[in-house]
Amino acid sequence: MGWSIRLFSWGGTAVRMHITFLLLLAWIAAVQWSRGGAQEALSGVLFILVLFGCVLLHEFGHIWAARRYGIRTPDVTLLPIGGVAALERMPEKPSQEIVVALAGPAVNLVIAVVLIAALGLRFDPAQMSLDALQQTFLAQVAIANVVLLVFNLIPAFPMDGGRVLRALLAMRLGYARGTKVAAGIGQILAVGFAFLGFMGNPILVLIAVFIFLAAAGEAGMVEARELTRGHPVTEGMITAFEPLGVTATADDAAALLLRTTQQEFPVLDGAGRLRGVVTRKAIIEALREGSGAKPALEIMEADVPAVPASEDLAAAASLLRRSRAGFVGVVDRSGRLIGYLTPENLSELMMIGASRDKSGTGWLGG
Repeated sequence: MGWSIRLFSWGGTAVRMHITFLLLLAWIAAVQWSRGGAQEALSGVLFILVLFGCVLLHEFGHIWAARRYGIRTPDVTLLPIGGVAALERMPEKPSQEIVVALAGPAVNLVIAVVLIAALGLRFDPAQMSLDALQQTFLAQVAIANVVLLVFNLIPAFPMDGGRVLRALLAMRLGYARGTKVAAGIGQILAVGFAFLGFMGNPILVLIAVFIFLAAAGEAGMVEARELTRGHPVTEGMITAFEPLGVTATADDAAALLLRTTQQEFPVLDGAGRLRGVVTRKAIIEALREGSGAKPALEIMEADVPAVPASEDLAAAASLLRRSRAGFVGVVDRSGRLIGYLTPENLSELMMIGASRDKSGTGWLGG
């Protein structure tokens, strides 16, 4: 979720807007201007802003429900295709996942019912038609919330309906198998969305791409968690590495970059404790600015998580996915760095572990 702007914080959750959302507003304004001038453009942009206000409330429905089960949500990001709440994790109990998944659409249902009641409309198919409801601004918002409600309940994982489907499948097939089946169904539906989108709705194409990739990504995460659960982090960490000292410079880091295959270099103090990590990107940026003599302490990412050697590999992998640095250190009882995890070595570990598991030779041949 790079390229996002922090708007405000609500209840411990940062609300962000992706920069592409501004492109959506510009596109809506241009289309409406061509149809009816400045007044139409203003009305179109205002409607989108109110609609995405409803989308934001939808996401906070998920957030508040997840909070009941001790799940925090650091941020939520508004995209042209909707909102994405970055829950730390999804509850593994199917009943809890159903509650969290349905909490978002429930918010849209409440908004729609309140607006319909305020407008004095009866809830019947005739009055819910586009022609009947497009007469007033509030009526348009009401029907938009009904559309959001229905669309989000489509069983296309990882949409809300797809999460409900995954939870129901998990009750019978287990969490990992249920996720794999739900992801497959979600990807099939995504292909259908893309086909419809190519007939004149580019937003639907973007939604289809998001669903297809997100379904594959979450299925992979669940598979990784199942493979790594019950194994200590020491079974998957990198142990052969070149560190940087606290007196090292960007030039020293560049020399190591050339001499080794590492893409990141932990910065250690005299006692071997982790101070931060210098990434390949930070090294190149420092050299491009002509700052080769800049201390490693000034170009390193200091907010780096570390776990004890006894930590479960699955928990460390989950922490790695949330780490901005793409790095999780592993320390011994004295706090000395003895290894670390990166997304690249975790991916290789998953490939090896999955292959061993299918061949029946056990985790990493053990």
